[in-house]
Amino acid sequence: MVTRRAFLQQTGLAAGVLVFAPHEANAPSPGFPQPSARTSAGGRLETTLRVGFAKNRIRGLGTIVTRAYEGSIPGPTLRVRPGDKLVLNQLNLLPPNPDQDHVHDHNTPHHFNTFNLHTHGLHVDPGGIADNVFRSFTPRDPARGLYQARYRSEVHLPPEHEAGTYWYHPHTHGSSVVQLLSGMAGVLIVEGAVDRVPQIAAAADVVVCISELKLRDGRVPELTHEESLRSVPSTFLVNGERDPLIRMRPGEVHRWRLVNAGAFTVLGVRLEGHGLHQIAQDGLTFPKTVERNAVPLAMGGRADVMVQAAAPGRYRLMAGEVVLMTVEVAGTPRQMELPDVLPGTPTLPFIGPGDLTPTGPHGNGRRTLIFRSDEHALHGAFTTGFRILGDGATPATGSPNDPMDPMHGRFDPDFVNHRLPLGGVEEWLLRNETPADHSNHPFHIHTNPFLVVAADGVPLPTPVWHDTVSINQHKEVVIRLRFERFRGRTVLHCHHLQHEDQGMMQLIEYL
Repeated sequence: MVTRRAFLQQTGLAAGVLVFAPHEANAPSPGFPQPSARTSAGGRLETTLRVGFAKNRIRGLGTIVTRAYEGSIPGPTLRVRPGDKLVLNQLNLLPPNPDQDHVHDHNTPHHFNTFNLHTHGLHVDPGGIADNVFRSFTPRDPARGLYQARYRSEVHLPPEHEAGTYWYHPHTHGSSVVQLLSGMAGVLIVEGAVDRVPQIAAAADVVVCISELKLRDGRVPELTHEESLRSVPSTFLVNGERDPLIRMRPGEVHRWRLVNAGAFTVLGVRLEGHGLHQIAQDGLTFPKTVERNAVPLAMGGRADVMVQAAAPGRYRLMAGEVVLMTVEVAGTPRQMELPDVLPGTPTLPFIGPGDLTPTGPHGNGRRTLIFRSDEHALHGAFTTGFRILGDGATPATGSPNDPMDPMHGRFDPDFVNHRLPLGGVEEWLLRNETPADHSNHPFHIHTNPFLVVAADGVPLPTPVWHDTVSINQHKEVVIRLRFERFRGRTVLHCHHLQHEDQGMMQLIEYL
């Protein structure tokens, strides 16, 4: 448990040694926190991410001790370009897992000091040492003969990869929620054509990474029973600070990259006295700027918005009743413009109902997935049955045809729920049938984005590309997907990560 400076010194690299090419975009006003940035050069970004317990002093909270990348919340921002190779050397400095030999149910929280890497939203290889969430980066444990804890990930971006805002976080089944609620996450930016739109290029490029921490006595409590985290109120930080202040001049335009790096809460983000001019969702650029009063962000969701400062004064960026940060508008006015027409997503053509292929369990390109959590359905310390039912549901041993069995539909790492052929185009109905309250289930699928075409039985006037979408209680969403380029096994799951860690996940295979 060390400060960030000591953390880097103890691992052989003082903070001053980590030098990376600067990003050319405009920066926000001095004083507003921004994560350190590491930028690719010559088609490659190779860097090291160290993970260990670190101390950070947070205004209003005092000193907290959490698992962290590079000793900070969030970790460094990684900037790459289409066609680049991202190489991450990850060093696990966490102590050995105390429960190494005592895991009887993989759908209960466990191994909190083991992690891996998910590059959330990237269209990249899900296997090997790339975006492979089945790897385990265990801590060193000399007592067990494990003397090294260094792991390498190599992620190749296709040359035509979409430019936008993505992020990275750990994804080991059983430990992801505890680690994300420590602030273990970082922003991943793919630079491209949208950054060259004149009005966007002229604006300050501002990362707004929203972390949701669960803290008791300055630490994230270990998940030992169902209520370990539910009973702990959430603390929201922006770039590692509570309610930081950003300064703008009247008329000045910023580009804010909003990232919901939390695990528990859907955020409805709004700025007092201002509209939010959205240009992208989940890293995928719109064809035209859309003005909104508020932008909903599922857990794991991102939105790029342009903000033009109004009259002098102070305005709060809110999520519900939570103040995320404060904007102070003052000084000499600036004459800046908002963008209108955007480059859009050229590699993601629209998917119509006539594009569906004769694939899937019914041979018509359609599947239904039902998200359901039932409280007090299981025995032991974790009693809620978090499941995905419908087509491809994992059978329960002894009762394969009984969807009411609370073991039916829970994640099984040896059972392939969906085989998805490359070139296939399908339409999926996603339904939330959870009977209890507080049961939003954000759907996320790895490797390929999807087009949201309807919600609650009503077609969207303009379908929107996502990689994560919220499904509210007793509601449903219709999406269309195209399976492209990459073969291999990966997952789809609920991005409320306690739900995922306790079984609300499925194994998929791109064929």
